[in-house]
Amino acid sequence: MPQLAQLNVALLRHPLDHPDLEPFVSRLDEVNAQADAAPGFVWRLQEETGNATGLRPWGEEMIVNLSVWDGLESLRAYVYAPGHVEVLRARRRFFVPMGTPHLVLWWVPDGHRPTLEEARERLTLLERNGPGPDAFTLAAAFPVGAVQGP
Repeated sequence: MPQLAQLNVALLRHPLDHPDLEPFVSRLDEVNAQADAAPGFVWRLQEETGNATGLRPWGEEMIVNLSVWDGLESLRAYVYAPGHVEVLRARRRFFVPMGTPHLVLWWVPDGHRPTLEEARERLTLLERNGPGPDAFTLAAAFPVGAVQGP
């Protein structure tokens, strides 16, 4: 059964050690632990620190979050669960609004762990073509059967 990959990117308003980002940074471990324990969670990209904030593949100001879930409903339940949703609602305090998509979803084969390069291709595809079976959003999701490729 295919699984759901997600990439979320954010442009930081300040460096992570800036006092204005402390409310975000101080919740990282809690939010990551909540994801790890969430029903349907499969995998997330992380460093030895337990998060991925040190990975800056697209510039020092952009952080990435890459994960895999067993399906759309599991990801939605986590995104809007208490704990995570409070951080989500406060995102404008910590991140600069982007003029391009910041979240992309796509189906992957069971057991596949997407790379940042693959995730970037999906984000570019979404930006170029809008939501479709190979790159979509929570608001414009495509079912598993719509998958066109790996």
